[in-house]
Amino acid sequence: TNPVSSALCDRINSGLLVISGGICISLSLYLVSLVETPFDLFLYFGVFTAISVSMCGWGPSLVQVQRSFKDNLGFAIGFVSSGIGVGMVLIVPLIQFCIDSIGWRNSFRILAVICFLVIIPIGIYLTKNFVSGLSTLPATYQRRTSSLSLSEAFKTHQLWMLVSLYFFGSMGAQTLHVHQVVYLVERGLSPLVGATVVSVVGISSIFGKLVGGYLSDIIEREKVFIIGNIILIGGILVLYIAGQSASVFLAYIFAICLGIGYSSTAAIAPAIISDHFGGKHFGKILGIGLFGGASGAAVGPYIAGELFDIFGNYKLAFIFAMVSILIALLCCMVVRLDNEK
Repeated sequence: TNPVSSALCDRINSGLLVISGGICISLSLYLVSLVETPFDLFLYFGVFTAISVSMCGWGPSLVQVQRSFKDNLGFAIGFVSSGIGVGMVLIVPLIQFCIDSIGWRNSFRILAVICFLVIIPIGIYLTKNFVSGLSTLPATYQRRTSSLSLSEAFKTHQLWMLVSLYFFGSMGAQTLHVHQVVYLVERGLSPLVGATVVSVVGISSIFGKLVGGYLSDIIEREKVFIIGNIILIGGILVLYIAGQSASVFLAYIFAICLGIGYSSTAAIAPAIISDHFGGKHFGKILGIGLFGGASGAAVGPYIAGELFDIFGNYKLAFIFAMVSILIALLCCMVVRLDNEK
């Protein structure tokens, strides 16, 4: 649903989408607390919640930020996206505490109330401070493709490279997000270490998004993206060694590499899309990129899980993640070379 919600931002006040999404996600999470069958869980959480998140989450936020900031777009996106890391650090432990204390059903009800009290006021604020149209991009980032419509953009190799960048980058990064704790615990580290690794990923991602976004406004965004993915590839090697040696220290080093590395996809890729397709159809084109990222995030962990089930270890799964990230890096290099023409 990301293409739909992002496209709507080209036509209506994005704050209204956020308000609608806040109401819907609150209702969806409450419905999750009532599930009785696997189908209920699939419908309420897998469908309703996912649609609600697309209405009040990443797409509308990016479109509004892109319209409001021009000279510091990379840092602005990095600042907004760092909220994901804050959520990983604060909300996840809070909800786990609630589950242990009052059960998962009541925890989902509390989460529904939190979403209602937080997201809807933000949507009201965005509605009142809505920025229509597009902020003019600096001459440094203006491209001949900036004014293209979605159908015209589909005919360019730049769009396909950017969608591929999103797809493979998310495929590799989300494979690590989903399987990191299982691998470390399976190799002998304690569940507590696995949980704290997730927190370290969240903290380091805040740093990575802020610093990476800031640097992308000073030097080429593509260079920052490439460096971030090199760090991520190195992190996979560290993760594998951490598991083989059951090293807590190396597990935390991996967490830092993952937090900094994956943030390059989350924070810088949307700014790269804006540099190439930042005209009045930016929302529609961004939605295609986000759809590519979501597809990669869905496929990657599944393939890695299948590889583990077939071969009984994570070696091929980590090679798969490394190759995916390498492909994303190469796609970014193609985009950078195109900039120099």
